[in-house]
Amino acid sequence: MSRYARQMILPEVGERGQARLSEARVLVVGAGGLAAPVLPLLAGAGVGHLTIMDRDEIALSNLHRQTMFTERDCGHPKAETAAERCRAINSEISVSAEKQALTSVNAQKFVSDADIILDCADSYAVSYTLSDRCRGLDKPLISASVLGLSGYVGGFCGGAPSLRAVFPDAPDSGASCATAGVLGPVVGMIGAMQAQMALSLILGIEPSTLGQMVQFDARTLRSTSFRFDGASEPEQHFPFVSACQLTPDDLIVELRDQYEAPEPIHPDAHRVSPQALKATQRTGRRLALCCATGLRAWRTAEELKPDWPGEIVLVAASTS
Repeated sequence: MSRYARQMILPEVGERGQARLSEARVLVVGAGGLAAPVLPLLAGAGVGHLTIMDRDEIALSNLHRQTMFTERDCGHPKAETAAERCRAINSEISVSAEKQALTSVNAQKFVSDADIILDCADSYAVSYTLSDRCRGLDKPLISASVLGLSGYVGGFCGGAPSLRAVFPDAPDSGASCATAGVLGPVVGMIGAMQAQMALSLILGIEPSTLGQMVQFDARTLRSTSFRFDGASEPEQHFPFVSACQLTPDDLIVELRDQYEAPEPIHPDAHRVSPQALKATQRTGRRLALCCATGLRAWRTAEELKPDWPGEIVLVAASTS
């Protein structure tokens, strides 16, 4: 009996749908908690080509939600270990591991090579960089985020509005799983929905998962869903760039103090407070604001933009 017999019984799958799955090329950015259900489910379903991107190594403190890994895996690369698990689940598929972060430098290449992109990363900079590239290349993006006892998953770009259309402003909180905490089952449920949305998109199940948002609250065990097909793109936004893309013509500002970042993100960076920047002579130079995650830079950019005549870009040290 075929390994796919139970799903091929479904009228939504059948032989034609299974062929679509085997031909699909999916990029999964992040091999942590969200990817823990995403990757086995995609591999088991027979998605033919998986590319897994993650530069980090497995840590004991993450095992409660990164359930693809065991204690013996601690210290090993996430991407490579996750790829091994996927190959063990299904030897018929192709799985490649990329031990590197998704950045504004390499995003074009990896997004171009994929049919569908899944954002399983825990990074504002990565999520918005992916959204920008997917929108430019007309590629569908399934993005998810979990914090504490709640999370969301949505289908963006590929003909639907982008992540920026739904979340145009800087996030209210800079909290992460490491600072605010998270429960494993919440991550597992959101990740499973992310996998389902990807499979539905490959199979062409209607209504499309693009333009759909699902939010889940584990405290009340309630979920809400809405469509955002008509959301408008913001007139302007602050793109994320990598430190290596900065030039001598840029005004580079390191927002972290010497205690937080003994070495600035770039040799030409200045440590200037937002208040001091307001008094800086207004020029047409590109302003590059740098911080750890990009969130502080984004908020500063929103504050300065009304009076700054030039372009403003953001640099996140965590992804540079």
